[in-house]
Formats: sequence, C-alpha cells, structure tokens
Amino acid sequence: MVRKYRLGSILLQVLITIVAIAYLIPSLIVFLYAFKSQQETSKSFPLSLPTHLEWANFGKALEALNFWQSLGNTALLTVCSVVLIILLSSMAAYAIARGATKFFNSAYVFFIAGILIPYQVIFVPMFTLGSNLGFINNFVGVIFLYVATNLPFAVFVTAGFMKTIPKEVEEAAAIDGCSVLRTFWLIVLPMLRPVAAALTIILSLQIWNDYLMPLLFLSENNMKTLTVMQSQLFSAFSTDFNTGFAGIILSSLPILLLFIFMQKHFVKGITMGAGK
Repeated sequence: MVRKYRLGSILLQVLITIVAIAYLIPSLIVFLYAFKSQQETSKSFPLSLPTHLEWANFGKALEALNFWQSLGNTALLTVCSVVLIILLSSMAAYAIARGATKFFNSAYVFFIAGILIPYQVIFVPMFTLGSNLGFINNFVGVIFLYVATNLPFAVFVTAGFMKTIPKEVEEAAAIDGCSVLRTFWLIVLPMLRPVAAALTIILSLQIWNDYLMPLLFLSENNMKTLTVMQSQLFSAFSTDFNTGFAGIILSSLPILLLFIFMQKHFVKGITMGAGK
C-alpha cells in the first residue's frame, strides 16, 4: 500500500514537472528573444542564450508601443475598475452574508448566475448597449463595463470570506453604539484585506491583459491600452519579434511587481474565501 502511494506521488510530481516546463518554455523564449538581434534570432536555436544583449529592442518597444501613454491608459482602467469592484463587492457580500432573508438569498443566486454566463456570450448586446450609452472612446464607460462584468465573481469570493468572520465582533460594535454603516467601514472592511488582496491580483491581471474591450470601445490612438498596441507589433506585415517580445516584458513588469508585493495575502484570501 505504501509502495503504491509512493509510486502515485512520484508520477504526480513527474506530471507536474512536465506541465511546469511546458508553461515555462514559451516564457523563456520570449525573454531570450527580447535580448537577441533579428539576425541572431533567424540563425540560432530558440532556447539558445544571446551572444550579446540587444538593449535596443526595449528602446524600439517603448517607441512602438507609445509606452508611457498606453501604460497610463491601462493603469487608469485597471486601478479604477479594481477599486470600484472591491468596494461594491464588499458592500454586497456584507449584506448577503448578514442578511438572512429571501431577498438577499435571491440576490446571491443572481450574482452566481452572472458567473455562469460566458463573457463572450454577452459581449454583442453589451457593445450595442455601450454604443447607445456613449461608452465609445470613454474611459468612464469602459470602467463601468469592467465593473459590471467582474462584480459577480468578486461578490462570490467575498461572501464566502465574509462567512468566516465571527458575528460577535459586529455585535460588540453594535453594543458600543456603532451603526451598521460605521461597523462596516471601521470593523468589517479592514478585516477583508486578505480577500481584497487576492481579488486585486486576479482582477488586475484580467483587466490589465484584456484585449477585446479596449479594442472595440477605445479606438482613438491616445486612448489605446498596452495590449492593443502590442497586437500591432505582431501582424502579417511585421516580423520584428524581438521588439514585440521586448514590449511584452515591459508590459508585464507592473503586474508582476504587484503579484510579488501581494502574494502573501493571495493564497490566504482564496482559501479562506472558499472555506464555506
């Protein structure tokens, strides 16, 4: 029995290692190509180390991506959307977790239904509605759409985490004379930091790398995001993969740094949110 368990454990580790390598190789190729010249890329093996570091690729990428403008647009959409989603989902989850009525139970089912509907299914009616409401080339409109499409998932995770918070804390605040609103802002909201950190990473990664929404709603050159600008480096008329891969690295750095700084809370927030 022990032997079978050890054999199964070894096979599982081998399988995990193979999957990890399969995911690592494309990232490694991107990194290596970003530091190679076009001539070296065409002659060398994809996984070979560059003979010298071609830093000029990053300068070309900065110029081709209109990097600082695109970075500002992407950061604006991401930060505003994530802050609003976390704030609204915390309020909704607090009401759902503490309000034991049919109305709040029905509201929770409504949010769950929003998770089950694929994003692509609602995009055509969402684009039509957004066009009629004047969301084309409008940062506020796009932020509104990001909040609407990501709110169900955030409410689901936050409501699960909320159920792990003991009600005695809120009852003690009520005895001290705190209103429901003040209890939420001063006591409950600070206790939601782990799940808020986890949602920040998940939602930031999704919105930062989103391509479809900015492509269709933000067509003006000074409003384009990094993903839309990157797509212009990889076309039928462009073969400068070195500049394109350098652009990918530059675009990934901010979201990578966010994950590094907040990773301590990521696993805690997810596991506790799925606890009940």
